[in-house]
Amino acid sequence: MRVFFIGFGQAGGKIVDMFIEQDKKLGTNSFRGIAVNTARTDLMGLKNIEMKDRILIGQTMVKGHGVGTDNVTGARVTADEIDSIISAIDMRGTHDVDAFVIVAGLGGGTGSGGSPVLARHLKRIYREPVYALGIIPAPEEGRLYSYNAARSLTTLVNEADNTFIFDNSAWKNEGESVKSAFQRLNNEVVRRFGVLFRAGEVSRMGVGEMVVDSSEIINTLRGGGITSVGYAVSEVMSKRTKQQRGILGGLKDKFGGKREANEEVLMGEDRSAKIVALVRRAMLGRLTLPCDYSTAERALVLLAGPPDEMDRKGVEKAKSWVEENIAGVEVRGGDYPVNSEYVAAVVMLATVGNAPRIKELLDIAKETKEDVIKSKEKKSSMFEEGIDPLFE
Repeated sequence: MRVFFIGFGQAGGKIVDMFIEQDKKLGTNSFRGIAVNTARTDLMGLKNIEMKDRILIGQTMVKGHGVGTDNVTGARVTADEIDSIISAIDMRGTHDVDAFVIVAGLGGGTGSGGSPVLARHLKRIYREPVYALGIIPAPEEGRLYSYNAARSLTTLVNEADNTFIFDNSAWKNEGESVKSAFQRLNNEVVRRFGVLFRAGEVSRMGVGEMVVDSSEIINTLRGGGITSVGYAVSEVMSKRTKQQRGILGGLKDKFGGKREANEEVLMGEDRSAKIVALVRRAMLGRLTLPCDYSTAERALVLLAGPPDEMDRKGVEKAKSWVEENIAGVEVRGGDYPVNSEYVAAVVMLATVGNAPRIKELLDIAKETKEDVIKSKEKKSSMFEEGIDPLFE
């Protein structure tokens, strides 16, 4: 799947920078991207996105200093300079792109305000689907950030073809520094979505037996709304088997040649069970957005790892298990062969109907709005009465 990333704001720019870095290391050329920001310093801090692909907007309004967590200003600046952003995307080339993905932290100002504006314009101009990857802030980051995220998300869900959510509060660790926390969270985002968006590629290990191509991902996401992604990884079977052979090697002579045939059957069953267990762990473990997985309308199951570890029976059983546990009946899936010492399972739960964290975010936003209105009504001044001013 060839993806055009637009990193909007500080968080979005950093994550897209990491996607580009990953793509360069793997040499796949599947990803291309630009970064858009109102703050010059944020753009200068990027390492892998070329300078010509770093777009500074709103210079006449905020002079390169950012919008100060004001997402209304972020939306206005983006609307004013949408032509320069679209022009930068066109110059980078879009003829072979399968999808656009706008990446943004929804609690700030630039990405939070600008992402829905850009999504609307991209959908008007291009036929390819436009997805958003939104990072929602933890409640302890402050009520302003939750309020911004709620307003942005409410708009973004209506403008994008589907919205992936990554919830910071589900991934935080106690006592962790701000820098290491954000670096770790960004790594989690890139690891999961890097595997998902590369599905269907022809890698050095060949093509998968059950290929998941871009059209299957697009069809899974076509219902709109909010999507959560699960991920799990385990070491390959062959490593453990080799160790066992070393320990139990003396048994082979005792039981003769029949052991090899029996061993292959047992390994096949073992691989199948392992794949089902891995998919279960991906879906029941930490999702990018904690949610009631049983309310998902569609799902996609992707296994990535060495071809010898991709057991067809295991993949089919895993898909059946997911189908039994979601609201809908559309479950797509397959394998993506890569040269790795691990097997990874990605489960994409599309168009989720119930996510308590989103409800909590909206409730915080409503309370914040009511408190702002009350504070304006109670507003008083020490200088309201008494002495007349020099002039009105």
